[in-house]
Amino acid sequence: MDISASDRELITVMRQYFAAKSELESLKEHLEAARQAAGEAIGMFYDPRQNLAHAADLQRSHRLRGEMASLMKRAEAWGKTASADDRQDMSEAEPEEWQSFEKRADSFFGS
Repeated sequence: MDISASDRELITVMRQYFAAKSELESLKEHLEAARQAAGEAIGMFYDPRQNLAHAADLQRSHRLRGEMASLMKRAEAWGKTASADDRQDMSEAEPEEWQSFEKRADSFFGS
């Protein structure tokens, strides 16, 4: 089975997405454990302006969320393109008896 350049790009994007997701999950666990150990309120702890000790990790978690959203948009765009290509391929290869009545009528009556 041949894999197209587009498919390889999707695989790369999804690997990056899941790597970012894994890192974010680990970071969230670390931050939540630190918050609970400190006994701090959620709002205070997760505000990087008020929690200088964990500000870098909090900012990293925000960047990872943004990266994941961007990667997912790329994957969605790939999916839309692939779906459109599949629909085009299907319509080109569609036997006459499977075509809609409107298509057959238009071609017969010349509309």
